[in-house]
Amino acid sequence: MIDLSKFDVNEVANRNNNIFGLPFSEEDARVVILPVPWEVTVSCNAGTARAIEHIFKTSTQIDLFDPNMRRGWKKGFYMREPDKKILMKSDYLRKEAELYIDFIAHGQDINNNKFMLKSLKEINEGSEMLNNWVYEQTKDLLNRGKLVGLLGGDHSVSLGYFKALAEKYESFGVLQIDAHCDLRKAYEKFNYSHASIMYNALNEVPAIERLVQAGVRDYCEAEWNYICNSNYKVVTYFDQQVKERFFGGENWKIIADEMIQYLPDNVYFSFDIDGLDPKLCPNTGTPVPGGFQSDEVLYLLRKIIESGKKLIGFDLVEVGVGETNYDAVVASRLLWKICNLFVKSNCTDEPE
Repeated sequence: MIDLSKFDVNEVANRNNNIFGLPFSEEDARVVILPVPWEVTVSCNAGTARAIEHIFKTSTQIDLFDPNMRRGWKKGFYMREPDKKILMKSDYLRKEAELYIDFIAHGQDINNNKFMLKSLKEINEGSEMLNNWVYEQTKDLLNRGKLVGLLGGDHSVSLGYFKALAEKYESFGVLQIDAHCDLRKAYEKFNYSHASIMYNALNEVPAIERLVQAGVRDYCEAEWNYICNSNYKVVTYFDQQVKERFFGGENWKIIADEMIQYLPDNVYFSFDIDGLDPKLCPNTGTPVPGGFQSDEVLYLLRKIIESGKKLIGFDLVEVGVGETNYDAVVASRLLWKICNLFVKSNCTDEPE
């Protein structure tokens, strides 16, 4: 057990320590954050694979006081170093994907181009490798009794973690904060596209009992039909509908309580940062006008935990990189709050 007697929570963070300036090792930490620097299939702006290092750096500027869980950090938060082999593979395949996406965007037929067919095959095989890697990493951490959070990378990185959780929990629900439904089947012929994560999750992970989506404001007709024909397995709170309820006089508590009723007892929190108003994430890959304020999302998460439901895992994905560290500043503070709520949901008492 780590000795915290000489760690002053009120002093400047020691940058030689780990995430948030905390002095924990992976062995000592209750919460382990697994970074996944992968962005092969992003449709618009790249950069999320390298946002992880920016989030880590800005995390040391956070004051370690959270009134919702004042000493939750004493349970230990730790982030692994990003795997360089995964990042290098992502960089290589991202270049292939950019050429491929440009090719099909000009109406070209890949069946007449052996190079593009080869690229597509390599990208799909690389994505399968990534899914298996995330599955193995998260399964090992879960077996060691860790609470696990993923830090992306693009949204496709979550599938392997869903599969690992399905071996621990007979059933669970997913709360997805996102500007997009991510219910496209093999978008751009990428089997594991970031735009297909929830389609793949619902088709490959039977343990997912229900998907509740919020913040959605950019989607295609096929996704709309999928939701309408899901028999409430997918419940989507479209951004326009939520805003119109606000304009009609309803408050966020009423809507949040309604959302929570759709979720089962075990809840996975999947947070694509583009679910927020893009002023909070201007460099995310596919920004869309509208969306939530950060406090609204954290309020919903707190209310889920206060309802007695259990947070079993989370991801924070699609954070971008810009000329300043603004995106990382927002993301690191959200990550801090989520980690504290994760501990609150899984620990019966707060450390002294």
